[in-house]
Amino acid sequence: MGLGDRIARRQAAGAPQTGHPADHRADHRADHRTGHRADPGPRNGRDGTGTSAQAQARPDDPLAQVRRRAHQALLDVLGPQMYADMGDDDDLRRRVRETIGEVLAAEETPLTAADRARVAAEVADDILGHGPLEPLLRDPDVTEIMVNGPGLVFVERAGRIEEVGARFADDAHLRRVIDRIVSRVGRHVDEASPMVDARLPDGSRVNAVVAPIALDGSLLTIRKFSADPYTVDDLIAFGTFTRPVAEVLEACVRGRLDMVISGGTGSGKTTTLNVLSGFVPAGDRIVTIEDAAELQLRQKHVLRLESRPANTEGRGEVTIRDLVRNALRMRPDRIVVGEVRDGAALDMLQAMNTGHDGSLTTVHANTPRDTLARLETMVLMAGVDLPARAIREQIASAVDVIVQVTRMKDGVRRITHVTEVTGMEGDIITLQDIFAFDYRAGIDETGRYRGTLVPTGLRPSFLDEIAKAGVTIPPGLFGGAR
Repeated sequence: MGLGDRIARRQAAGAPQTGHPADHRADHRADHRTGHRADPGPRNGRDGTGTSAQAQARPDDPLAQVRRRAHQALLDVLGPQMYADMGDDDDLRRRVRETIGEVLAAEETPLTAADRARVAAEVADDILGHGPLEPLLRDPDVTEIMVNGPGLVFVERAGRIEEVGARFADDAHLRRVIDRIVSRVGRHVDEASPMVDARLPDGSRVNAVVAPIALDGSLLTIRKFSADPYTVDDLIAFGTFTRPVAEVLEACVRGRLDMVISGGTGSGKTTTLNVLSGFVPAGDRIVTIEDAAELQLRQKHVLRLESRPANTEGRGEVTIRDLVRNALRMRPDRIVVGEVRDGAALDMLQAMNTGHDGSLTTVHANTPRDTLARLETMVLMAGVDLPARAIREQIASAVDVIVQVTRMKDGVRRITHVTEVTGMEGDIITLQDIFAFDYRAGIDETGRYRGTLVPTGLRPSFLDEIAKAGVTIPPGLFGGAR
């Protein structure tokens, strides 16, 4: 007998049955007074009370009332201690778990040992962690968590998106979790500032959107990052690139070429950037600049900077562009920018062109050629009136290699192009692919692409440049010298 059956039997013994015709008449009168009709299906995504259809479709959880009572009893017992800084307070964590055990021991609802353990774990996660998301955050196979309101949660596993059973009690419950996350990094979210970027203590990136911008309940997206960063061997095992490509990319980084990693959202740009940054020699002074700190460099000589949004009074904003300009005064050997998306592109290009060779950054773009167009557009966003040819000359002079990353239909993130910027012909920046993904190999019976990155046979012109840094690449890696 399940918990729902046991609760139903107890209610049948001690309470009047629901569903009596009089109850239905009362419900009908209430509907008539409010102007709402009973409607089992969603109407424009919401029911008559303004609740989203996704929450309405949520199955009843027989443990929900038990969790609410345990949560309230916990607040009554521990009071204001619940709002102390719990991150490092092991004693408070112990007291919370002990109190939960005492509360559940006094619970009248018949609970099995498994039910009791489940409620205790969920209440502890809600108080001490991130509520229903805590098991997902602990799951190493989950790479992204997408909360589409309190009643609908999706995750990404192995590149595939699937729905999970995690649920929030209501939107207020979800908002408490969001507030807990953003407050830890000095951010806030409310009706005046309904969107926020933040991060978890492990570095995972968090984006939250609340009402009035979010129409069907608060929205939360968490991109997880492994506590143990991926290595070159990991990406080779995943099929992101091949061993010869890894050797070429390592030579490009060690040879102090300026590189741009481009790709769409969720394509693996930051992961690739983190791996490439690991090739930087230990003696180089590295300044990293990010919106939300995600890079996990292992070198010791690393200075990490993070942008900051304006406060509620509209003051105190520190942009990526501000940080790039300031980084030039910090005597960096290399500058690593998590992503350029605005006028900071101009300052980044200037840095690459003025003695900071070997700098790295990422850009949102679908192809290497689109990357150049995006950079040109972002330079114009800096508000500097420059002719198109002058901008393109800056780009062609600054950027040496473009690494294109794509999340393919089989869910695997792969490098699809390693492209060299060779210079200018007239007003056009010229490119040549050194490696390109072989789509012609087809797809196997599981839907996975059979192809890999293959050399195009073109000998890159940057070989002479990296030789100045004492780095050489075996010509055979390019499929034959030309």
